[in-house]
Amino acid sequence: MKKCIIIGGGVIGLCTAYYLQREGHQVTVIDQSSMDQGASYVNAGYISPSHIIPLSAPGVVRKGIEWMFDPSSPFYVKPRIDADFLRWAWAFNKSCSEKHVKTSMQVIRDIAVLSHELYQDISKEADFNFHFEKKGLLMLCKTEKMLEEEIEVAELAAKVDLEATVLDREGLKLLEPNLEVDAIGATFYKCDAHSTPAEFMSDLKKCLLKNGVEILKGQKVVDVDLKDNKIIAVKSDKGLISGDEFVFAAGSWTGLIAKKLGMQLLLQAGKGYRINVTRDTGIKYPAILAEAKVAVTPMNGFTRFAGTMEINKINDDVNPVRVKAIARAAADYYPEVAIKNEEMKNAASGLRPLSPDGLPYIGRTKNCTNLTIATGHAMMGWTMATGTGKLVSEVITSKKTSLVLEPFSPDRKF
Repeated sequence: MKKCIIIGGGVIGLCTAYYLQREGHQVTVIDQSSMDQGASYVNAGYISPSHIIPLSAPGVVRKGIEWMFDPSSPFYVKPRIDADFLRWAWAFNKSCSEKHVKTSMQVIRDIAVLSHELYQDISKEADFNFHFEKKGLLMLCKTEKMLEEEIEVAELAAKVDLEATVLDREGLKLLEPNLEVDAIGATFYKCDAHSTPAEFMSDLKKCLLKNGVEILKGQKVVDVDLKDNKIIAVKSDKGLISGDEFVFAAGSWTGLIAKKLGMQLLLQAGKGYRINVTRDTGIKYPAILAEAKVAVTPMNGFTRFAGTMEINKINDDVNPVRVKAIARAAADYYPEVAIKNEEMKNAASGLRPLSPDGLPYIGRTKNCTNLTIATGHAMMGWTMATGTGKLVSEVITSKKTSLVLEPFSPDRKF
């Protein structure tokens, strides 16, 4: 049995704690927040093997430059003179290639499918009652151009054994018979599932506490005690915490902690927003509004509208311009659904950690013999959480990993 210290109490950190405690390890989770907010609570709740295209794909940089002058755009990068950001941006630009997309698709697909299976397994356990449904995912398109692009993606998905179909207006009407959907068609991924994030996080925390995991909230890690290429302890603003194994799973903050070891982990924070509508919207199927890049999820008792990618400094500010853009997109695709001002006022944000190539960092690093990194999942953190937790547990327990970890190496070159 090892004493494992996990820095980060989001879904990645808690899933890691879940699998480590099942292996018989003594686990402590440290988080600087109250562990009831942030990306793990405001995401779209998708478990989506269909999302096989990494964020760094051909054409993204060009679009990003165009959208840079529109604060309401789906993908917004705030220009700034910052060495970490410039290094990340250079590596991101290098990764935006057809070759990278082709080599990444199977990798992304495999960890997403693994996670999907693990979510299903967990949902059947006695300690878990969270909302989990496998209804699929619609990619709604208003224009022929976008539909053609989504059909191309669906064809790529089919090559890695993911089931997708193409729907016209009549096909959409069969799925959503009681709702007006202003779209000419969609691709439909039957392989996808969705959940209500706050429910899973609540169940997970209760399960961990029941099984002896120590959870330390409101403790910020301010330093790392390193000796002979090995972490002896981490220092929080409330004291020293020693251990045998350490996991850095602090999301967008992971790079700041890694710097204390001399590591240059290329990572940027990508802010997303969510609006919850507790009225009955009539929406039955999860969907992504393709042109607007907005996700729509019928959760347990409400509908969530989420989206945008805002790359900026780490902060939790809510930009009303971007919130309005989500509301406007909802009305464009669902004319009968009008998000109210009060609902927009209650919008929340979360920060998603972005690696330059769209693949997460999972695994050991040469910088430290008893450190495992688990971050950089971009918009796929919820989808990949259970798979990541299991992989980290396998690394620390010295088991053969469920997947080859080389593509996820924290030490990979860009």
